[in-house]
Amino acid sequence: MAIDKHITPMLDQLETGPWPSFVSGIKRLRDQHPDPRINEMTNDLLGQLEHSYETRKGYWKGGTVSVYRYGGGIIPRFSEAAQSFPHSKEFHTLRVQPPAGNHYTTAMLRQLADSWEKYGSGLVTFHGQTGNIMFIGASTENTQPFFDEINEYGWDLGGAGPCVRTAMSCIGSARCEMSCTNELKAHRLLVNNFVDDVHRPALPYKFKFKVSGCPNDCQNAIERSDFAILGTWRDDMKVDQAEVQRYVAEQGRQYYIDNVITRCPTQALALNDDDTLDINNRDCVRCMHCLNVMPKALHPGDDKGVTILIGGKRTLKIGDLMGTVVVPFKKLETEEDYESLVELATTIIDFWAENGLEHERCGEMIERIGLATFLEGIGIEPDPNMLNHPRQSSYVRTDGWDEAAAEWFARQAETAR
Repeated sequence: MAIDKHITPMLDQLETGPWPSFVSGIKRLRDQHPDPRINEMTNDLLGQLEHSYETRKGYWKGGTVSVYRYGGGIIPRFSEAAQSFPHSKEFHTLRVQPPAGNHYTTAMLRQLADSWEKYGSGLVTFHGQTGNIMFIGASTENTQPFFDEINEYGWDLGGAGPCVRTAMSCIGSARCEMSCTNELKAHRLLVNNFVDDVHRPALPYKFKFKVSGCPNDCQNAIERSDFAILGTWRDDMKVDQAEVQRYVAEQGRQYYIDNVITRCPTQALALNDDDTLDINNRDCVRCMHCLNVMPKALHPGDDKGVTILIGGKRTLKIGDLMGTVVVPFKKLETEEDYESLVELATTIIDFWAENGLEHERCGEMIERIGLATFLEGIGIEPDPNMLNHPRQSSYVRTDGWDEAAAEWFARQAETAR
């Protein structure tokens, strides 16, 4: 049965640019999908979106939609223009947790798509900053059967509302040579231990875990998570001098002087006359730039672990915050190491749940009560690496710290006399 397609001149303009348009994808569902229900649903979705562009108003409102025994994971959307666009009057989004490192088989992706086409609109997004698979466009009636079907073969809803949100991790050691930790194990362990807090919102606001395997931070953990785990190393960077010389021979000395040596933020690099590289490892701040430009020549050291930062977030009450270092270096090798990671996360969430204000992220609580109070509350001793200014390095030299402190106190005493 042919449908009466909505006229969408404003949306049509979004297809004229050089990049793929979401409008084209929705139109394909409307025009080419074999299920008339999806044709009608996406047609009315396009109609309402065009109407929104014309009137400069949004017509979606919230509500309450959930699946049995879950308190979150679904974003309800009810249309205030349902009379004009009845087939998209309910267009709820289901958040589904991805596997650690976003590893999928094509067979599983097809199975998920088949289930979604049976019950939903066919629109899916992977993954966004939430980390979830976003199944966009289900009616209230079809929400429960879709969840039941995918849950039967192993999938679970992600977080929504004031809860522990869906965790994210990079592909890490599965493919990346810069990985300094087992990102997938840390991700899975945290999810398994906080699954009740994901499904039953009972916190001041949202709390996110993100795991990046090296300081490149491909997950934006420092900026976008309350509990950021970053792989790092604390011994010397590994250097293959023959590969350094090969790089220089191919591109020339000036290229590597301009693009590696002079771009080191602490001037820790020097290119020798024989085209080998000197590295002052004590001044290295793990910015990763040189390793990214010369990946065959430079690699992280062997003494690997993680740095843990707390309080990163986007704008809410007090503007953007980057994570503050609370554990400068932690080994993650033994089961005891991983258990202590979970214990630290539990302590921090409990302290924030008790002391945070309503709709206040963990980082905003730290800004309000002070870093010293927060560290005392979670039982961690202050450390010189605990810097909370986003433009300061999270790695500092502490060799000679005691001697320098003694000299400072001596100067203070002399001044007082």
